[in-house]
Amino acid sequence: MFTSRTLSAPVQAAALSLLFWPTASAAPAQVTPPEKVVAVPTPPRLLTSDGGLVLNFIKPDKTADFEAVVAKLREALQKSPKPERRQQAASWKVFKAGELAASGNVLYVFVMDPAIKGADYTVSTILAEAFPSEAIALYKQYSESFGPGYNFVNLGLIQDLGK
Repeated sequence: MFTSRTLSAPVQAAALSLLFWPTASAAPAQVTPPEKVVAVPTPPRLLTSDGGLVLNFIKPDKTADFEAVVAKLREALQKSPKPERRQQAASWKVFKAGELAASGNVLYVFVMDPAIKGADYTVSTILAEAFPSEAIALYKQYSESFGPGYNFVNLGLIQDLGK
């Protein structure tokens, strides 16, 4: 589980409380064959606050796929010529819960502390920038790893208890 050495107190509290909140079910992702893909703008996943969390509920048999895409995400952020992408990499951590979520899925938590305000955290966008020829396959691998539920949370710092 999280320790005070890995997360700031507000982020710990938010992460722990969100583990017990019910989440809306998400319909299984439908993947369009590559020959039928139409460019549709994806609304950006922006963090406009001090920090953020993304709770990812991953099917137990798809954790290797999810972790492989996270490794590509890391590579994409680190090799990007965009300064904000490298800033995102520096403050973006990925945790795996030691316990299963209530749904029986594996919980992975993206922690952005501090968040890069206004930066787009859309995983598919970041991957497409770095790996355009692999983007469809990576998105398919990523989207098919998800079980029901997903939370994207902007967190506003109200108190840093260490200061």
